[in-house]
Amino acid sequence: MIENKKKPNPIDIHVGSRIRLRRTMLGMSQEKLGESLGITFQQIQKYEKGTNRVGASRLQNISSILNVPVSFFFEDAPGDSTTGPSGMAEASSSNYVVDFLSSSEGLQLNRAFVKISDPKVRRKLVDLVKALAAEAEAE
Repeated sequence: MIENKKKPNPIDIHVGSRIRLRRTMLGMSQEKLGESLGITFQQIQKYEKGTNRVGASRLQNISSILNVPVSFFFEDAPGDSTTGPSGMAEASSSNYVVDFLSSSEGLQLNRAFVKISDPKVRRKLVDLVKALAAEAEAE
């Protein structure tokens, strides 16, 4: 049996996942992003899965709507050799952030945290989370 289905390019998958990450960070629906671009939410789904490739002008529009530079969508892309061997630790830490913000809890925490305007309250919250994490490790 011959497999006719073409697999998405890893870069297209990565760019799509970064679109999804930024869109969800902003609390924007696929429908809202699609409306802003004049396309259907199904097309946004295809972009986010990497099934359909995002053209250059469309990516420029998406970056404008999501308020990030176009380069955001290519950060930590597979096969990205722009970061030398010294960039390994940095790459894994940014993957951790992406994984965290891709989770439901991480996204909720991030959205709530940025709404806290008092820096002292933010600091106390960070201290609380650190204390809870240390307590969990000790068990």
